[in-house]
This record gives sequence, C-alpha cells and structure tokens, in this order.
Amino acid sequence: MDYENDIQIRQDELEMEWLDQPSLMFKYAKNAAEMRRFLDLSKEKLDLAKAEIDKEIRTNPEKFGIEKITETVVANSMLATLKYKKANEEFLNAKYEVDVAQAAVVAMSQRKDALENLVRLHGQQYFAGPKVPHDISELRESRQKKVNQSVNIKRSR
Repeated sequence: MDYENDIQIRQDELEMEWLDQPSLMFKYAKNAAEMRRFLDLSKEKLDLAKAEIDKEIRTNPEKFGIEKITETVVANSMLATLKYKKANEEFLNAKYEVDVAQAAVVAMSQRKDALENLVRLHGQQYFAGPKVPHDISELRESRQKKVNQSVNIKRSR
C-alpha cells in the first residue's frame, strides 16, 4: 500500500478525487481490519509460546538452571527463551502494523475533509483568477495619513 501517495489530492482533478475517495477509504479500512486480524493471530501465537515454555520450565526446571520453581522465576526464565523472543517480536511488529494502518484510515478521513473544503473554496471562486491580496495594514495607514492631513489642514486655517 502506498499511504503517502494515496493521501495526496490532485487539486485540478477534484471530481476524480471524489470518485476515488470511497474505494480508497474502503481499501485502507479493510487493510486495518486485516492488520488487526494479524495482530490477534500473533497474540495467540505469543500466548501459546508462553504456555508451552511455562510447561517446559515446570516439567524440566534443571534444563533452565532453576533450583526452586516460583512464579517469578518461571516468568523471568520464559522471557529469556528464543521461542518467546521470536513470538513477542512478531506480536510487536503486528502491533506496529495495526497502528500504521489505523493512522492511514484517519488520514483517509482527513483527506475526505480536505476534499470537502477544497470544493467549498472552488464554489466560492477562491481559485477563479489572479487576485493579488492587499496588505490591509498599509491601506489603513495610507488612509489614516490622508485623514490626519485633512484634519491638520482644517486646523491650520
């Protein structure tokens, strides 16, 4: 998926952007759902790995260099196993992918808002032609000088 390209808006093709918006939103919402499913499966794998390691430690504590089995010792020994580390890494990667996918859904929603605002601006002829915005502070200062001059002229009479 090309998140960064898909959120871009081609301002000169607003009608096409609007036509594409629903399918883009669906594509990213579906991707987010698939990533959540992947996260759930990764969590299941992690839980299964924990259960298997826990059982192995309790069955054969000598293999792990454990003299006395306590919950803390089992939990700490579990964290040190390669099996746990791999399952946990997969889970963390899946969690990251879910976060990115969800951010893309939010970006697509903001894209929709941006399209709506661009259409409003277009309807107000914001993009109609070359208009040079004037600096109101300069205009106000110029008018104030004229007023002050006319006041001074009248006072001097």
